[in-house]
Amino acid sequence: MKSPAPHPRSAIGQSVTTTAPGQKPGPSPAAPEPRILLLGLGNDLLSDDAVGLRVVAEARRLLAPVPNITVLETSEMGLALLDFVVGYDELVLVDSIQTGKAPAGCVHEIDGLDLRALPAVSPHFLGVGEVLALGRELGMAVPRRVRIFAVEVADPFTMGTEMTPALQAAFAGVVQKVVTALLGAAGGIAPHGRAGSEQVRLAD
Repeated sequence: MKSPAPHPRSAIGQSVTTTAPGQKPGPSPAAPEPRILLLGLGNDLLSDDAVGLRVVAEARRLLAPVPNITVLETSEMGLALLDFVVGYDELVLVDSIQTGKAPAGCVHEIDGLDLRALPAVSPHFLGVGEVLALGRELGMAVPRRVRIFAVEVADPFTMGTEMTPALQAAFAGVVQKVVTALLGAAGGIAPHGRAGSEQVRLAD
């Protein structure tokens, strides 16, 4: 009596899956969705400097149905940001900036690993590259991709809880730009089943 044929193995000794004649192979497992953190930075006591916090607060409502996006706000900066970013694949920062070379509400999109792309930087996201490098050195699961939406502001220094008129006028467009970018990163799923290109409506 012949013993059963051994399961076929590859040249390196690993099992090989075989498919019977006429049998269709099963679907490949889907790649896991990237875990994305949208993090708003700023100071809510300094007029336009709070724009990152305000944009992200509005985006939270619009992105709520997207399961792989987490939305947070903080006034922390530097090494304190490490506590927020661990465990995510992608980090998207929204913050204020004043270059003096663009109108209020203009959104500068930069790679988080090349902050030299702007002639000025905001103290809130200054050093984010070094923070992530330190996290990797410590063996932490920090994001491998970083994008920054730096919103040009008119007055980031005056004490107050209201943004300047110029930035208020541009605010809806800034939110639209950030939300659209996040939906694309998350696979194009629009909130409440709407098309990703549709104009978002802001809360009153």
